[in-house]
Amino acid sequence: MRLQTLLHAVFPPECLCCGARVDRDFALCGACWPDTPFIFGAACDRCGVGLPGQSALGEVLVCEDCHAVARPWDRGRAVLHYADNGRKLVLGLKHADRAEVARAAGPWLARAGADLLADDPLIVPIPLHWRRLAKRRFNQAALLAKSVAGASGRDWLPDALIRPRHTATQDGRNREGRFANLDAAIRAHPRRAARLAGRRVLLVDDVMTSGATFSAATQACLGAGAVAVDVIALARVAREG
Repeated sequence: MRLQTLLHAVFPPECLCCGARVDRDFALCGACWPDTPFIFGAACDRCGVGLPGQSALGEVLVCEDCHAVARPWDRGRAVLHYADNGRKLVLGLKHADRAEVARAAGPWLARAGADLLADDPLIVPIPLHWRRLAKRRFNQAALLAKSVAGASGRDWLPDALIRPRHTATQDGRNREGRFANLDAAIRAHPRRAARLAGRRVLLVDDVMTSGATFSAATQACLGAGAVAVDVIALARVAREG
């Protein structure tokens, strides 16, 4: 009997959301799938948020937020809307030590960002400040970056960026407050900046809300000599209303 078969006999695979039995690891059950808001069809080319209708082949769509706010990166993608099971998966990864969510998300991210990965970027996670890392014990963005690197066969650099300034939580802040809170909070690691120079970079994070974190990280990469930056998030918070 193969080891995987034996493990499944002892520990049957469970749905990522509800724990029901499924036929393979890191999967969703049939009941949870409809409540998991994957972004299919039309989406903003700058931040990945889903848009109404369908886009024509080769059409580049830009959402209202990205028309209003300057984005220092080139292109953006997202896998899920931050709602229903999308929110549940992100919170499970971030606060409940559910590393299996990152394992499942690697292929999802690779599919959503296939055109970005085609440019052979260096995959870089959004960093955490050392205090938050010590409290959480892991960086969820790094787990996602490692997973998408494994799924796509691209290089990744887990410590390319650092967060030398401890920032307060972004929760409850408006857009202007989020950008001010992250101003100059992220930098290239002094011993890794040479690895960024001349490379296209793909930044990875769990959630994009205003884009302030991605903006700060993008500026750090460009300051270290990256030729261009794209971004991808597991989930995108959509504007209400």
